[in-house]
Amino acid sequence: MAPPEEETAAMKAPLLEPVRLRAEAQAIAGDEEEEEGNKGFGRRLLEENKKLWVVAGPSICTRFSTFGLTVISQAFIGHIGATELAAYALVSTVLMRFSHGILLGMASALDTLCGQSYGAKQYHMMGIYLQRSWIILFGCCILILPIYAFTESILILLGQDPRICAVAGTIGLWYIPSLFSTAFNFTLQMYLQSQSKNFVITYLAFISFFLHLFLSWLLTAKFHLGLAGVMLSMIIAMWIPVLGQLAFVLFGGCPLTWTGFSSTAFTDLLPILKLSVSSGVMLCLELWYNSILVLLTGYMKNAEVALDALSICLNINGWEMMISVGFLAATGVRVANELGARSARKAKFAIYNVVTISFLIGVVSFVFFLLFRGKLSYVFTESEEVAAAVADLSPLLAFSILVNSVQPVLSGVAVGSGWQSIVAYVNLTTYYLIGIPLGAILGYVAGYHVKGIWIGMLLGTVVQTIVLLFIIIRTDWQKEVEVAQERLQRWNMEGNKRTADSKGSP
Repeated sequence: MAPPEEETAAMKAPLLEPVRLRAEAQAIAGDEEEEEGNKGFGRRLLEENKKLWVVAGPSICTRFSTFGLTVISQAFIGHIGATELAAYALVSTVLMRFSHGILLGMASALDTLCGQSYGAKQYHMMGIYLQRSWIILFGCCILILPIYAFTESILILLGQDPRICAVAGTIGLWYIPSLFSTAFNFTLQMYLQSQSKNFVITYLAFISFFLHLFLSWLLTAKFHLGLAGVMLSMIIAMWIPVLGQLAFVLFGGCPLTWTGFSSTAFTDLLPILKLSVSSGVMLCLELWYNSILVLLTGYMKNAEVALDALSICLNINGWEMMISVGFLAATGVRVANELGARSARKAKFAIYNVVTISFLIGVVSFVFFLLFRGKLSYVFTESEEVAAAVADLSPLLAFSILVNSVQPVLSGVAVGSGWQSIVAYVNLTTYYLIGIPLGAILGYVAGYHVKGIWIGMLLGTVVQTIVLLFIIIRTDWQKEVEVAQERLQRWNMEGNKRTADSKGSP
């Protein structure tokens, strides 16, 4: 039996742990201030951008290639027929975005955990977090599966054109194999990018992009398989990155962070699930926002032309937004790494740096799309009517690109800091209580149709961006360092305690 003094010390230790972490963080912050103060602004900027672009460069290339799979599919399907294009627009911008929103959002919890663990040098936990995310996201795919199995019925219940819904039902069934690939692809990407091992993700993304381009041409132009050929090509292209990344991780690509499969992955799932659900809700509310725009457009007269034009605009917007999404990923990694390394000042500097760079890129893109207006639409369609509708929507497209150059980066700050629950409430309020009702009023009541819906929803995004900027500016980053350390220490201590208990048991 332990002496009373030892028992008392053992009881006090958990209570004193946050105090110790706070004292350590403050001491490190003081050393950091002194070290950073000795560096000039130019040197700090250069060092930060080196770290940023190691993640952002490959991440942007990967997003371009991955998004390109959808755009290639849409381009080939658009030349099959207008009905097929409208059906694919519904599936890709409503159902695919719905499932991707859930899976990408839930996977972003891994971005928070692996990024902060890597910064704190808790390498042994990263492989465990990856396996826990696989379990959670695979279960999520099973729950989502009925949406694709009953796509036609769901869209008809939502009031969409039955003729378009019939084709969409076929596309939904074809998409089921790709659904499960995204669960593994998203988690593996976040696990690897938190360690700045993006090169393998980029290589595989480009391979799948060019293979999809070749196979889509081969199966549609040469073998005349039509819609089935495009979707078969997409399934192959989406599984290639998964298999390549798995091979890299399992066969020695991450010796520090991957030590093999472990039964520990089945423990402590509840905390990961809670963070995953918060992350899922946050990103879902963002990614579903444009899906609502497509659904509202589908109720209008001449819905086929409106849907075709809108889907082309959203795809062009999506291409440019891949730059911002790449910065989102890089911001999440940079902020998480610095919080894990107990460096509040560097985390704050990283945020200001990436927001400025992304905004400047957005300004250049804004001017570019204003100048070219609807000319890019001919890549996706041969219809003069659809091209004219795209040209009419181009000013709104340009403004959306400008706003979206900043908004995803702010979401990356939330992911890196673990603020997913807070941002979920912000998104719910600004998007669904302001943007969508205002868009519906402008579109249907005021008679501005697609433009009105888009303007209302764009204003919702502007309000959300302003709110997130306000939160970030007012944040005490030293306190965020303490929160990150307490989270890492708590979950790591739980894992260590369980390991010690298992070793001590007879």
